Amino acid sequence: MLQAGDKAPQFTLQNQNGDPVRLSDFFGQKLVLYFYPKDNTPGCTRQACAFAAAYSEFQKRGVAVVGVSKDSAASHKKFAEKQNLPFTLLSDPELQAIQAYGVWQEKKMYGKVSMGVVRTTFLIDENGCIAKVMPKVKPDTNAQEILKALSAAEEKGGSAE
Repeated sequence: MLQAGDKAPQFTLQNQNGDPVRLSDFFGQKLVLYFYPKDNTPGCTRQACAFAAAYSEFQKRGVAVVGVSKDSAASHKKFAEKQNLPFTLLSDPELQAIQAYGVWQEKKMYGKVSMGVVRTTFLIDENGCIAKVMPKVKPDTNAQEILKALSAAEEKGGSAE
């Protein structure tokens, strides 16, 4: 798993409209990059809606929000439209970013072991370095936890460590 201070791995993935999006597109601004297991599932929907509800607060701070899962761009488009999501969702069916960020891990559910995306959020600074890693986040509180970290960093006058 990546750590605070590491350079964020580069990627180019399709957004929900099929357009290519690169990590470098966000250079010069902070980025919340959150990885989630699957569109239209209860936890992932709650997480996305919490980010949507807090989106204006992220915008005020000049912070971009991007969600990533292995779902298709078409699935993301339906999910974003259904939930009225104002931010970008990236499709990573080849697990390019998912593996580079170390969130493709063994998971246990009901005694069954399988590989999947572990819900993880990265706060990336203006220079493309990871400022904060939040592994195994809770869908309902993730967005607010990041806003608190941003506020604490602003008070200190530094990055969101």
